[in-house]
Amino acid sequence: MTDATPTVLITAESRVGLHRLIARSDDDDPDVVIVGRAEIGEYVELPAVYGEAIRLLSEGHSVGSAEERVVAEQGVEIDVAELVEAVTELGFVRSVDGRPVPDPAAGTPRSHFPWLTERHVGWLFSRPMKLAWLATVAAALVTLAVRPSLLPHYEDFFWGEYVGLTVLVNTVLMSMAMSMHELMHLTAARSLGVPGRIGFGTRLHNLVVQTDVTGVWGVSRRSRYRVYLAGLAWDLFLMAAVTLLVAYASLPPLATAVLQAMVVAVLMTIPFQMQVYMRTDLYYVLRDLLRTRNLFEDGLAFARYLRAKAWAALRRRPSRQEDPTADLAPHERRATRVYAVFLVIGAAVSLGGFALFTAPIAIVAVLRALSAVTNALTGGPVLPALDSGLLILIEGSIQALFVMTFIRTHPRWFHWIGRRGTA
Repeated sequence: MTDATPTVLITAESRVGLHRLIARSDDDDPDVVIVGRAEIGEYVELPAVYGEAIRLLSEGHSVGSAEERVVAEQGVEIDVAELVEAVTELGFVRSVDGRPVPDPAAGTPRSHFPWLTERHVGWLFSRPMKLAWLATVAAALVTLAVRPSLLPHYEDFFWGEYVGLTVLVNTVLMSMAMSMHELMHLTAARSLGVPGRIGFGTRLHNLVVQTDVTGVWGVSRRSRYRVYLAGLAWDLFLMAAVTLLVAYASLPPLATAVLQAMVVAVLMTIPFQMQVYMRTDLYYVLRDLLRTRNLFEDGLAFARYLRAKAWAALRRRPSRQEDPTADLAPHERRATRVYAVFLVIGAAVSLGGFALFTAPIAIVAVLRALSAVTNALTGGPVLPALDSGLLILIEGSIQALFVMTFIRTHPRWFHWIGRRGTA
């Protein structure tokens, strides 16, 4: 059973207490406003006249008074009581006539670092810091051009004699870099007054660290790019700074080797962000550039529609499914249909590459590591066995975390499987 929102009696005399809401004009249509509540990540598009009614309610006007003011000032009659009922279901209403309304935010996880404000981190995105970033990246590029031996190479990843130890250290460094990548997304969001939360997620067969910044819908499109690109900007700055450090700091050989391995590890993550058929950083940039709202979801729905249509054609039966893009704006419909093609092709190539290369390589590596451990138990060398044990521990931990995250983020799949197995 689920708890339904209690029915609240709304009359013309009712006074409505609202939670702290964000309201702004739509980026493309001045007659539309975006109204939302950042704490729960819930946003809705409304005609501007409804946004005015919400503003009047927040100022203490009764439902009837808000209706009268809208008619007098806008020349439009609207049902404010019905509007209140709708936004109550969205979790925007705190109370009606002094009676509290259940708050959906009570069960949602809190934002990480809620104390972090624009005052603390706004300087990171100031013009002087952008110039410093550009100068660092430019200096690194000039250094690489002058000293091409410093260009990243896959052999830099294997800096040590023992593969397991090398992978362990590189994994720790990579985890630190990924944490900073996501922290930069969060910092960029906090610089705009937007809450955010860092956690694990999955993208196809990949385990990822991700930052939930749904609240960015409350800021303009131009400001959202700051949040989307902050992680990649950090990655480029980190690689540039490490390259300059290696080039000019006269570090010990081991420190140089480890830092060069970190550059390779960070560089390997950038192509992943370009895989816009998944919800990567650059996917969100693409979504906003194309002026779409739910590009991935709509593209996936259209791909399923085409699959159902093709299957019906093969069976020589009419398809009963309706085109999910039919109600979209023309520009959004075109973008979604083209994106759906890339989504299917990209996902197929990615999963195919995983099945043909990534998974077999990982399996063979683990089997060889197990062989080394078994060999040590029967009198073989110990150090290679310990090294192999580290490799098994790292790979096993990552895969176990992937499985747990996948189950947590796809509960309906496993609930359905459980229901099917229940008598």
